[in-house]
Amino acid sequence: MGIAGSAPGLTDLRALLAALDPEIDPVPKRFLHVSHEKARERMADALMMFREAEGTTLIVDVDHDDIAGSERLLWARITLRVQSSLTAVGMMAAVSAALARRGIPCNPVSAFLHDHIFVPWERRDDALDALSHLTP
Repeated sequence: MGIAGSAPGLTDLRALLAALDPEIDPVPKRFLHVSHEKARERMADALMMFREAEGTTLIVDVDHDDIAGSERLLWARITLRVQSSLTAVGMMAAVSAALARRGIPCNPVSAFLHDHIFVPWERRDDALDALSHLTP
């Protein structure tokens, strides 16, 4: 895939909200903060990587064995399957506001073709319900 001159996808807010089509990834995720050196070792396992001055944040799948004894917060990834443009305005604001009204924290990530939101694992069904009631 080459470098595109403009971002593909929808930009109309009404069309975006009407076509969100959210889907939950069945594998829980964890946010990790590691040194830049350690990040190189974990890169192959990462769904996402973001470098900050203090270190690197990775989002990784949680192994089934880690889930039962985990006291750390697990996250569900909800992919908004509508093909949204990187230049679209308001979609993630509407999504996060709908979740906020239900007291559901979210961490959004925008990729080239789709947006993803990470919500606490135990609130994933509540989040899907909130998104299903979001109207254009």
